[in-house]
Amino acid sequence: MTRLDTAGSQPQPQSPADARPTRSWLDRFFFITERGSGIGQEIRGGLTTFMAMAYIIVLNPIILSGVTDVNGDTLSAAQLTTMTCLSAGIVTILMGVVGRAPIACAAALGVMAGVAYQAAPQMTWAETMGLVVWQGIAIILMVVTGVRTAVMNALPHNLKLAIGVGIGLFVALIGFTNATFVSAGEGKLLQLGTVGHLAGWPVVVFLIGLGTSAVLLARRVPGAIFYGIITATVVAVIVNYAFQVPEESWGTQSPQLPSSPFSSPDFGLLFQVDMFGAWQSAGVASAGVILFTLVLAGFFDALGTILAIGKKADLTGEDGQMPRVNHILATDGAGAISGGLTSSSATLVFVESTAGVSEGARTGLASVVTGGLFLLALFFAPVFSVVPAQAASVAMVLVGAMMMMHVGQIAWDDITIAVPAFLTIVVMPFTYDIAHGIGAGIIAYTLIKTASGQGRDVGWLMWALSGVFVIHFGLAGIEKLLGL
Repeated sequence: MTRLDTAGSQPQPQSPADARPTRSWLDRFFFITERGSGIGQEIRGGLTTFMAMAYIIVLNPIILSGVTDVNGDTLSAAQLTTMTCLSAGIVTILMGVVGRAPIACAAALGVMAGVAYQAAPQMTWAETMGLVVWQGIAIILMVVTGVRTAVMNALPHNLKLAIGVGIGLFVALIGFTNATFVSAGEGKLLQLGTVGHLAGWPVVVFLIGLGTSAVLLARRVPGAIFYGIITATVVAVIVNYAFQVPEESWGTQSPQLPSSPFSSPDFGLLFQVDMFGAWQSAGVASAGVILFTLVLAGFFDALGTILAIGKKADLTGEDGQMPRVNHILATDGAGAISGGLTSSSATLVFVESTAGVSEGARTGLASVVTGGLFLLALFFAPVFSVVPAQAASVAMVLVGAMMMMHVGQIAWDDITIAVPAFLTIVVMPFTYDIAHGIGAGIIAYTLIKTASGQGRDVGWLMWALSGVFVIHFGLAGIEKLLGL
């Protein structure tokens, strides 16, 4: 057995066998043996994570290039594709080498929305990306000062469990949505399929992949999720050509074999950043509110994701902390800076990393594999675009199912725990935002515990976090009062 302490020190072998000289430097550097993994297992996990999150290569350029800044200018989709791959590749490899955790990074959807729809309409793109850089600097300062670690330590154990379960439901909902298994309905929030029932080959492809992976998981076959994705992709390519499936039916990318496997990267957006212009263009108050929103979204999205991955990978100690957690948090902050410098939006930890963990990834080697694939995508984007969202969604749905396994560990018989845990779990998928779920749980826990005479269980930091989230949830009203 190996102990992983909260300070992030290297695991110490507890038996002479663990220190055998036959272990490779790769094994020793990434603690592969200590964490009960193998090189093949890490490679497979890294591949699975990449497939589960490769959609961001297409989605990020679509969202950002479709928005005009205050001057009416737009970003090039081709350049955004290059920058998305470049930043994700560099930061994910850095996470693997520095954090040594199976955590991949890419353009964060929660921050991306704030960048596209809140910041850009009030300033130029260069000024917007300058705020993203400031976001990363703020996150790193929180790590250096110990604020971010203190927040992780302040969260009660039951809320940490609920965060993992909530993220599982959130990931599953994303998977079902991307696979067109569910969609927004007329007269109701969600409906089955795109027309109220299942129809079309894309859904069939998803169900084939899901069934394949589920059966292989039940039979404890290594690589079950990975094989399901591959099976679904092969079936998708076959049916796409055999039945001439409309391209729009597949969503962001259709399973078409490319005429050429190569593509030329365009680095034109690199370092197109204005660090100080936003404070003049939008005003100090407006720019400050936007920065607060970006930091809060990135901070708690990453916090919840890191906790969930650590729990899923069995890397957390009895106090719920991961090894090298400060390294992981600092790399996450560096990712936001990288996203700003590449104009691809903040590159933060990605919840789809849980797909690779479910395939056995336990070390940073998996992240190096995932990051390497992102860098390869700079030149081979057409090859990676063959995998449709329906195939990648297989991993996300099954990961959601497996993350639900921790729900029984929550103290549901204690109402002061049950209500905050329930809100944490359901608000994430219902609002499509991890940070909102964490905020709802923190506020509920603080108020209910205090009102029931158990105020001693609530530390001052939980009160401070509750205040921050009250401001966050009431931000629209505050902006109106301030005339912003």
